[in-house]
Amino acid sequence: MVSKTDDIPASVPNCNVNTVDVVGETPDRKESSKSPHKDPCGHSVDTVVMNGGGAHNPSEEESKQDGAGDTDGGEDSNEQEVIVIQDTGFTVKIQAPGTEPFDLQVSPQEMVQEIHQVLMDREDTCHRTCFSLQLDSNVLDNFAELKSIEGLQEGSLLKVVEEPYTVREARIHVRHIRDLLKGLDPSDAYNGVDCNSLSFLSVFTDGDLGDSGKRKKKGSQLEQIDCTPPEHILPGSKERPLLPLQPQNKDWKVIMTPMQCLKVLTMSGWNPPPGNRKMHGDLMYLYMVTVEERHISITASTRGFYLNQSTTYTFNPKPANPSFLSHSLVELLSQISPAFKKNFTALQKKRVQRHPFERIATPFQVYSWTAPQVDHTMDCVRAEDAYTSRLGYEEHIPGQTRDWNEELQTTRELARKNLPDRLLRERAIFKVHSDFAAAATRGSMAVIDGNVMAINPGEETRMQMFIWNNIFFSLGFDVRDHYRELGGDAAAHAAPTNDLNGVRAYGAVDVEGLYTLGTVVVDYRGYRVTAQSIIPGILEREQEQSVIYGSIDFGKTVVSHGKYLELLERTSRPLKVQRHNVLNEKDESMELCSSVECKGIIGNDGRHYILDLLRTFPPDLNFLPVEGEELSPESVREGFPRQHRHRLACLRQELIEAFVEHRYLLFMKMAALQLMQQKANKESKLATLTENSSPGAAVPALPSTETPDASAESSETSTETLTDANSDAVQTETTSTSDAPQPAATEATTTEAAPKTEPMTETDSSATTTTNASQATPIEDNVVPTVTTNGSLVPFATAIQNGECESPLEGKAEDIIPGLAQAKELAESLAEEDGSGIDPKSREVVLNACKAVGSISNTSFDIRFNPDIFSPGVRFPEDSADDIQKQKQLLKDAGAFMVSCQIPSLVKDCLDHSALPMDGATLTEALHQRGINVRYLGNVLAFVDQTPAKAQLEHFYRIGISELITRCAKHIFKTYLQGVELSALSAAVSHFLNCFLSSFDAVAHLPADELVSRRKNRKRRNRVPGGGDNTAWASLTPSELWKNIVSEAQSYYHFTLHCENADQVVEKYGLQKITLLREISIKAGIQILIKEYNFDSRHKPAFTEEDILNIFPVVKHVNPKASDAFHFFQSGQAKVQQGYLKEGCELINEALNLFNNVYGAMHVEICACLRLLARLNYIMGDHHEALSNQQKAVLMSERVLGVEHPNTIQEYMHLALYCFANGQLSTALKLLYRARYLMLMVCGEDHPEMALLDSNIGLVLHGVMEYDLSLRFLENALAINTKYHGPRSLKVALSHHLVARVYESKAEFRSALQQEKEGYTIYKNQVGEAHEKTKESSEYLKYLTQQAVALQRTMNEIYKNGSNASIMPLKFTAPSMASVLEQLNIINGIIFIPLSQKDLENLKAEVQRRQQLQESGKSVEDLTVDGPLELEDKIPMDVNVD
Repeated sequence: MVSKTDDIPASVPNCNVNTVDVVGETPDRKESSKSPHKDPCGHSVDTVVMNGGGAHNPSEEESKQDGAGDTDGGEDSNEQEVIVIQDTGFTVKIQAPGTEPFDLQVSPQEMVQEIHQVLMDREDTCHRTCFSLQLDSNVLDNFAELKSIEGLQEGSLLKVVEEPYTVREARIHVRHIRDLLKGLDPSDAYNGVDCNSLSFLSVFTDGDLGDSGKRKKKGSQLEQIDCTPPEHILPGSKERPLLPLQPQNKDWKVIMTPMQCLKVLTMSGWNPPPGNRKMHGDLMYLYMVTVEERHISITASTRGFYLNQSTTYTFNPKPANPSFLSHSLVELLSQISPAFKKNFTALQKKRVQRHPFERIATPFQVYSWTAPQVDHTMDCVRAEDAYTSRLGYEEHIPGQTRDWNEELQTTRELARKNLPDRLLRERAIFKVHSDFAAAATRGSMAVIDGNVMAINPGEETRMQMFIWNNIFFSLGFDVRDHYRELGGDAAAHAAPTNDLNGVRAYGAVDVEGLYTLGTVVVDYRGYRVTAQSIIPGILEREQEQSVIYGSIDFGKTVVSHGKYLELLERTSRPLKVQRHNVLNEKDESMELCSSVECKGIIGNDGRHYILDLLRTFPPDLNFLPVEGEELSPESVREGFPRQHRHRLACLRQELIEAFVEHRYLLFMKMAALQLMQQKANKESKLATLTENSSPGAAVPALPSTETPDASAESSETSTETLTDANSDAVQTETTSTSDAPQPAATEATTTEAAPKTEPMTETDSSATTTTNASQATPIEDNVVPTVTTNGSLVPFATAIQNGECESPLEGKAEDIIPGLAQAKELAESLAEEDGSGIDPKSREVVLNACKAVGSISNTSFDIRFNPDIFSPGVRFPEDSADDIQKQKQLLKDAGAFMVSCQIPSLVKDCLDHSALPMDGATLTEALHQRGINVRYLGNVLAFVDQTPAKAQLEHFYRIGISELITRCAKHIFKTYLQGVELSALSAAVSHFLNCFLSSFDAVAHLPADELVSRRKNRKRRNRVPGGGDNTAWASLTPSELWKNIVSEAQSYYHFTLHCENADQVVEKYGLQKITLLREISIKAGIQILIKEYNFDSRHKPAFTEEDILNIFPVVKHVNPKASDAFHFFQSGQAKVQQGYLKEGCELINEALNLFNNVYGAMHVEICACLRLLARLNYIMGDHHEALSNQQKAVLMSERVLGVEHPNTIQEYMHLALYCFANGQLSTALKLLYRARYLMLMVCGEDHPEMALLDSNIGLVLHGVMEYDLSLRFLENALAINTKYHGPRSLKVALSHHLVARVYESKAEFRSALQQEKEGYTIYKNQVGEAHEKTKESSEYLKYLTQQAVALQRTMNEIYKNGSNASIMPLKFTAPSMASVLEQLNIINGIIFIPLSQKDLENLKAEVQRRQQLQESGKSVEDLTVDGPLELEDKIPMDVNVD
C-alpha cells in the first residue's frame, strides 16, 4: 500500500556501492536524494501530511520521507528539471466560422487535440465537433505537440475548418450535443455514472466568491445580513433532518421545466440508411420533438444535418423544403425552433458560468447515498450505451476492446530517467488504472446482474468464472474446497482484499521486470467479485504447466526459479520479506523469496508475472491460535490468541514498518549504551562498579563527545537523526551480505527501513522494548531499563497501564543517550570497511544488539519476516530450525507490539487531539495509519473503556461503537442479500433497514407481484448469481437481526454489546439513527430517497420499498501515486514549518503543477495541496488568493470525497474564515452553518471539533452584533472544550474570554466579570502571573470592573434623580471587524507574532520548541495564546499548518 514508486531506480547498472554511499543517490535519480538528510527543518514532515492530507490513503504516507528532507542539491536539480517542462506559453488567434477571432493562451507541450477540447467547451464554439485546425491552409495533426509545428508562434492565426462527417463523427456529434443539453442536469451524479459527482458549494456562496466577490465587499452594511440559523442547527437541537443534505440548486430547477430545449432527441426507427441512400451520403436518421410540439425527422449526411420528409410511418428521405442544411445540429435546430434557440443560449451561458470543478469528471466514481426522485427522461445516447455492445470505450480505440493487461504493463515499462519521463509514465499509469477500475466495476455489476455468460456454464453458480472486455471475473466463494483448511468461504472472501494489498505493495516498490495483474475488488448485491487483467496465454494452458515459481496447492508441491528469485530479492528489503527455504513433496529444499502461495508465471509476452499475493505480509498470531505456541505475555493479558473466521489474518504493512522502526531505535540505544559502558570501563578502570550501576545514572556523568555536533544541527529532532543512522545501517547490509545480487537496487530502498507514520512511532517505542526483546543477550540486563527523559527509571508495567509508551528519544537523541553518535559511526565503519578494521569489542557490540532485536544479519540491523511461518502444509528444512524459531519469536513480538504499543498510542493521540476521527471512514483510516486492523476494534474499545480519562474519549468510543455495529450489520446484510431475487430487491433492502433502525416491529410486506402470470407452475431455472428465488428474507425480525448483530460483535470483534434493538443502542451509547443510516448505506452501497424519515414511529415502518433507489458497488482498487509531486509537496511543508513561507509556497505551487500533470484536475492530493496553498496565501496577507484556492479545495473535496465527508466539513470551515477576512460576512455564516449541519449529521454535537466550529460561528455572530445567538454557540463551545480538554486547559480559558466579550457587548458586566475571572484563574495556574496572557486577562478584568462600576453609578443616578439625571454616556461598542478576525485567527491556530529583528533570530528555535512540545502532548492551542496579538505590521506564523 505504501507508495515508493520511485525508490528503486529500475534501470541502474550495478554501480559500485561506495559512490552510492557518498552521493546518497543513484546516478539517474536526482531528486529523491537518499543521502542522510540534514534537513534544516528537522521535524518529521509527515505529521503535517497526516493532518493536512488526512484524505490520503492512510498508509500512503509512511515511506515518502525521502522527499521531505531533500538536500539542497536534490532540490536544485528538481527545480531545473521542472523548468524544462514549463516552457513559456504563447498566444494564438483562433478564427471559427461565424464568430470573431479570439486569443487563446497555449503552452508548447500541449497537443493540438487540447485546443479541440477547449473549442468544444467554449460558449460560442461548443456545438462544433467535426472540424480541423489549419495554419496557412495546412491541416494540423491532432496528436502533434504544438512545439513541433513549423511556423506556429506568438500571434499565429489558426482557422477552424468544418470537415465532412462519417458515421463515427456523426455519432460523436449527437453525443456531444446531448451532453451540452444535459450540461446542468445532476441526474448522472445521482446515478453514479460517467464519473460525475455532486457539489453544493455554489448554493451557499451564490457564486459570489473570487472575482465577483469584489462587487459585494460592502462589509459595513451589516443591517442587511440575515443571520438566523435554521432551527435544527442551533446548539441542543435534537432534530436531524435529512433534506438539507442536498439543498436545491437554482440551476437544476431551471432545467427541469422551463428551460427545456427539446422534448425528444432519439435515433429514428429508419436506421440504418438503405444502400441507395448510403450512396447519397446518408449516415443515419434522427427523430425529434421540439418544445413547440413539432415532430421532425433529420438526416445526418456527410455534409451536415438537414430536415427530411419521413414521418413515423412513412420513409421519405428526400430533403424537406426548406431543408436548412447545417454543419451543426444546434444551428439546424435554432432555425427550426425559436424556443430551442433561446433556451440553448441561456443554458450554455449558465453552463459556462459554473466553476470548472463542478463539471470536470473525477478520476474514480463517487456514489451518493441519498438522492431526490429524479425524473427519468428519454435519452437516446444513454439507451444506446446500455444496449449496444459498447463494451467499454470503443470510440477511443477503433474496432476492438482494450487489451487491459497490455496497457497496464506497457505503461509500467515507460522510461523513468528524468522528471518529464517520470511524469509521463505516472500519468499513463494513473489514467490506465482509473479506466481499468471503471471497466472492472461495470463488468462486475454485469456479472452479478446476470448479463455475462460464464466460461464454465455447466457448473453451479458460485463456481462460475467470467470473461468480459478482456477482464477475468471470479466470485468470492471457496471453489473446489481450495480454502478448506483456511476457513472456507470466509477465507475466500478475505483473500481478494489481501491479494489487492499485495498487488499494491509490489506495485509501489515498482521493480523493473516484475509484473502484477490489474486487480479490482467489487462488492455488489452481497457478492464479492474479483476482476483481474488476463496474463497472455494463461487460458490456453493448465495451471500446473504455467506455474514455474511457488505452489498451486498451498505448499504441498513447490517449485522455484532463478529469475524470479533475482527479481523478488529486490523487493525483499522494502517489503521486509525474508529469503527462506521450504521442502517440496520430494523433501527437496526449495528457495523462495515470497510466501509459497505467490505464483510466478511467464506469460506468452515473455513478462514475469506474480499473482496470488494474499500472504505478502506475515500472519497475525493474535488471531491465529497454533497448538503448542505460547504468545508473549502482553498478548496473553489481552486475551489473545483468538479464533478468527479464517486463517488468512495478516499484519498490515504499516504495522511492520512501525515495528521495524521501533526495533531500530532499540538497536541504536543498545549499541550506544554498550559503547558508553566500554568507554566507562576504559576511563575509570572500575568495571565492576559501572556494570552494576544503572546506565541511567552512569551516562550523564560521562563527557558527552558529540555536543558540538548536536548544537550544530540544533534543529534536528531525533526522527531525522535516526533516519540518517538508519540509512547507514541499511547500507551496511548492502556491502556485508554476499548474496545481494544488485547493490544499487537494494541500496536505493534505504528509506523504507525508517517509515515514520507520524511521531507516534517514535514516542511509543522503548517502553515496550524491554519486554519484547525476550531473546536478548546477557548484556541487555544492564542496558535497557526504560530511561525517561530525566534519567529516572520507570517500571514498564506502570507506563503501559497509563496507556503511554513514552520514548527516551522524545527530545534530542544525542542529549539523552550520549553513545548514539558512536553507535552510528560504528555502524557506518562496519559498512565501509567490511568490518575488517574494527576492534573485536565494537563488533561484539553490534552483534549483541543485532541478536537482541532479532536482526537476520549479525553485522547490521536488518529485520525481515518469513511469511510462510505457521502456514498449514508448509514444511521447512531441518537446518533452518534456529532461524524459524527466531522468526516465530519476531512474529510474537510484532503481535505484542500491536497490543502494547500501537493501540495505546492511538488512544493517546485521540486524548491529545492529534487524531480526531469523525466517522467510520476516518476512524478506520486512523487505525490503518498505525497498522491496526479493524478486527482489533473490539480491543481498542475495551482499552478506551479502561482508560482513566474515558470521559475525554467519549466521542471516539461512540464512533467506534457505531462502526462496530454497522460493520456487523454489513456482514449480516451481505448473506441476507444473496438470497434475494432481483424483483424483490428494493422490498428486501427496505425491510432490512426497518429491522435495523425503525422502532416499529417490522413485518415484511412481500411485494405484490406486479405481473400476475397465468402459468403459475412454470419451473424457473435461475442461473444468475444474484437470482436466488426465495422469500426467506421476509422472515427476518428486528429482535432477530439485533440478536445476530450482538453475536456477530462477540464472535468477530470479541466485544459484548448490551442491546436488543435500535432504540436501546441509541439510549445506551448515545448514537444517532441518522448516523447509523449513513454508515450502513455507505458501507453496503445503498442509495435511499432523500426525505424526512420517522424512525421512532411505533405504528408504521420508517422505510418503504419506494425509498430504496439503487444499489451501488463498493469498489477497492490500487491508487497509483505521483511520487515527484509528493516530494515537492513535502519539501514545501518542511519549509513552511521552518517559517520560510515564500519558499514553501513556491514548492507547493510546483507540487500542484506536477499533481495536475499526473492526476488531471481532480484528486484528493490536489485538494490537500490547494488547502495548504490557501492557508499560506492567507498568512502572507493575500486574502483574495486564499479565498480562490480554498474555494477550489472545497469543490474538489465535495466532488472527490463526498459532500459530507469529514474533510469536506473542515474545508468549509477554512473557507468561511477566508470569506470573513474578505468581508463576505453572510457567506461566511452560511458556510459555517452548512459545516455545522454536516457535522451534526455525521457525528452529532458531542465532538471536540464542534467546539472549534461553534467558536467560529459565535465570533462571526458577535461581529454582526447578534449577541444572544452568539452566546448560545460560544457557551456550547465552552462546555465541549471543558469536557474534552479538561477544565484547566488554555483552550477553556480562551473560551471563557470569548464569552466574556459578548457579555461585555451586551453590557452584562457581572456575567462578563465572572467568565473572565474563570479564564484569569486558569492562566494564572497554568502559565504563571508574569505571563503575557495572564497580564492581559487581568487588565481586561480591571476594565470590566470599571465599566460595571460606571454602569451601577449611572443606574443609581437614574433611580435618585429620575428622568432629569445627568447621565454619563456609556461606551457600548460593537466589536471591530479587526478584533473579531484576530480572535478567529487565534482559535483557528493562525497567530501573528510581532517581531523585532532580534526576535527573528529566535524564530527558528521557537518553531522547534513548539514542535517538540506539541509532540510531547500539549495541544497547539496551549501555545498559541501567547504574545500581544495586534494586527499591524506583524510577521505571520502558522502554528498548526494543517
